[in-house]
Amino acid sequence: DTGKQRWTFDSKPANDKTWNRCRGLGYYEPAKVTQPLRIADLAPAPQATSNACARRIVQVTMDARLIEIDADTGKPCEGFGDKGSVDLTQGLGLVDEGVPYYAYTSAPTVARNLIILGGWVFDGRSTDEPSGVVRAFSADTGELVWAWDLGNPAITKLPPEGQTYTRSTPNMWSTPAFDDELGLVYLPTGNQQPDFWGGNRPPLTEKYSSAVVALDMATGRERWTFQTVHHDIWDYDVAAQPALYDVPDGKGGKIPALIQLTKRGQIFMLDRRTGQPIADVVEKPVPQAHAEGDWVAPTQPYSVGMPALGADPLTEQDMWGATFFDQLMCRINFRQLNYQGEFTAPSTAETLIYPGYYGGFNWGGAAIDERSGYLFLNDIRIPQVVKLVKRENVDLSHLKSGHGVGSTYPMDGTPFVIDHKAFNSPLGIPCQSPPWGVFAAIDLKTRQQVWERPAGTVQDAVINGVRANLAIPLGMPTLGGGVTTAAGLVFYAGTQDYYLRALDIATGEQVWKGRLPVGGQATPMSYVSPRSGRQYVVVVAGGARQSPDRGDYVIAYALPDKE
Repeated sequence: DTGKQRWTFDSKPANDKTWNRCRGLGYYEPAKVTQPLRIADLAPAPQATSNACARRIVQVTMDARLIEIDADTGKPCEGFGDKGSVDLTQGLGLVDEGVPYYAYTSAPTVARNLIILGGWVFDGRSTDEPSGVVRAFSADTGELVWAWDLGNPAITKLPPEGQTYTRSTPNMWSTPAFDDELGLVYLPTGNQQPDFWGGNRPPLTEKYSSAVVALDMATGRERWTFQTVHHDIWDYDVAAQPALYDVPDGKGGKIPALIQLTKRGQIFMLDRRTGQPIADVVEKPVPQAHAEGDWVAPTQPYSVGMPALGADPLTEQDMWGATFFDQLMCRINFRQLNYQGEFTAPSTAETLIYPGYYGGFNWGGAAIDERSGYLFLNDIRIPQVVKLVKRENVDLSHLKSGHGVGSTYPMDGTPFVIDHKAFNSPLGIPCQSPPWGVFAAIDLKTRQQVWERPAGTVQDAVINGVRANLAIPLGMPTLGGGVTTAAGLVFYAGTQDYYLRALDIATGEQVWKGRLPVGGQATPMSYVSPRSGRQYVVVVAGGARQSPDRGDYVIAYALPDKE
């Protein structure tokens, strides 16, 4: 109710050499787990002798540690791991060569008495990166319960002495979902490294790249897999957490569905028991040209039974500019690019990728209003340009290497390095016409789009070092997700202008907005105070990579107290 600080805890991560971020925490309350999984071969959970760690905060760090702290005191839970911490680099082999290759950026998932984790790897570095192994740990003791090694299913816990989990398998850097009744956990997987060339990927792990995989929550064994991109060489990893919702079956019943948003703007609706599509999916032919030593799949899956957002192929008529000169240069550049539509493979010529590899839909995921049956989402509509450069033609000592737009990935172990950048005008503005990001609603009963609104204004955008200061609702790229309330509102803060907005669920009309000190590139939360009965909407405003400002704010909003 007050926002007053109760305690602080500093995990003191050692990793300060890369772009640090934390997208959430987990929560574990042992007394409220009514059906804990019986975990064989592990020490029993310590019997509580006091109220210490009766409620726990679960954190993962950028230097690959899993930590539990007492939610009431902020002190480490001494009975968890080594005095409150578990080293997550065990079994991975090399994870750091001056710049860390392995870290954690997304919230841990607490399912019953398990903590289920994937991991983040540094994109495009090498064909020899840390494993994408997914692991489950006891939420009581921190002991390893199971491991799913995508390249070696025989490894179910730690690898044998002298071995590692299979290197460079597809990873899960985002957040899984779980169905407690079915006992399944659903993994959104990344594409196998390196992102833009896959000539030497092994078939065993290829099928898990850019997919949704269901594992048995108790054992970690695979139950089904659905791939959203075949042989992904476009960085179309599945970033959004799967959304679980029961949809009408047309006969008066319900089907337990999994709704998966993708960077391609495609929305797949699957039966979460089997992985079979509920909404129709068809395989369509795609361009077949490819780089030396690589290959492309003959077809790719399209979810024709659901709307696709921002997925129409670009044409010269889509080129746009703030000035006539800007637009002319974009048209000229568009004509010069290698582009035959979606799934044009990277090549030694500058190649346009659209939808871009930031989305479509990124890690913010979807929100669902159960009363209306509406799905709410937001997207990014920024094309990217990539170019493969033969390794012998590159001075590797001068690579502009990094993680983000406008850098070069070395892709060690392949014949190429990759240059990549946004497809922008000379003024630094996206070349295709706006909106560059939207809010939208889809009716899950009819599977039709209900409304679409531009996502924010250019007010706080900085273009070539100059802040726009214009509240023009062009619709900007978005990060973060939304949250719905019973009052018929969806709250969203992930725009590039600094506002938390409330939209009418039925129409998408903005009914309120509140100014933030910096960008709120995070998903809001809402709760009702058990003491006052007052409902709050809370957002963390810290800015993000594309934001010109940074901050460290937690801001709560509520309706005025009744007199």
